[in-house]
Amino acid sequence: MTSALPDADRIVSLLRGSTPWRDVRVVSTTGSTNADLGARARSGEREGAVLVSMEQTAGRGRLDRSWASPPGSSIAMSLLLRPRPAFPQWGWLSILAGLAVSSALAEVAPNPKDVTLKWPNDVLIGGKKVCGILSERIESADGALAVVGMGVNVSLTREELPVPTATSLALEGFPLDQSAIVAGVLNHFARWYEAWTVRGNLRAEYVARCASIGADLAVHLDGEPPVLGVGRGVDRYGRLEVAFASSPSATSSTRASIPEPTSDACRCAVTDWVHGDQQGPVGQRRERHP
Repeated sequence: MTSALPDADRIVSLLRGSTPWRDVRVVSTTGSTNADLGARARSGEREGAVLVSMEQTAGRGRLDRSWASPPGSSIAMSLLLRPRPAFPQWGWLSILAGLAVSSALAEVAPNPKDVTLKWPNDVLIGGKKVCGILSERIESADGALAVVGMGVNVSLTREELPVPTATSLALEGFPLDQSAIVAGVLNHFARWYEAWTVRGNLRAEYVARCASIGADLAVHLDGEPPVLGVGRGVDRYGRLEVAFASSPSATSSTRASIPEPTSDACRCAVTDWVHGDQQGPVGQRRERHP
């Protein structure tokens, strides 16, 4: 199945209603769309810029893990935002991005119920990962901004997939019009972003789509054996709440991921804030479906 590569003019023509996306650019190749948009932000670029690349040669994941994609086989896109909610709520940006991608893919899926989320922001098709997300805080002369990057596997063959637990839109029988896919993600991101700006969280919407809620989970604390539990929900910061089978009080959920923000935690995070990962969720605890 042939993949139609993205075109900036067509993407803009497919945007719906009042949109925050004022500048959509498509390049044939780059090192990292997040790095490029971050550099533009430090040089005075305003909120609403979108950068899409047909190829990434030095894409970055959490902890500066590097990865690359074959030309034209994946969508790499980054968005520049100036979030209004307080910084402790910015962890929702990567979760919001996962909601946007899953919403866009569900609209064109052969079976929409196959499109789900795994906490915090992995987008799955039939239980296999199709999208990775990385959000970063950028300091500029005018204050802090956020760059939200997304990478969607479009036409990767089974042999090109990095791991057996990954998949691509082509392998799952999706239409491969990359302009339409990018526009769909931008439309849904704008909708979820507006709702999050007003309310500060998207708990109900996320819980409705997240396959980790109600699932048996193995929570991995670095350096310790995994603990079995059940996903119960997310709190107002987007942290996963897990009820552990070994706990004497099954009603008291233990939260995985980032500790509740304090003023000290926020000051530390300001200088090096990253949320999301090509390989897995962020934080001291990692959850995995057994």
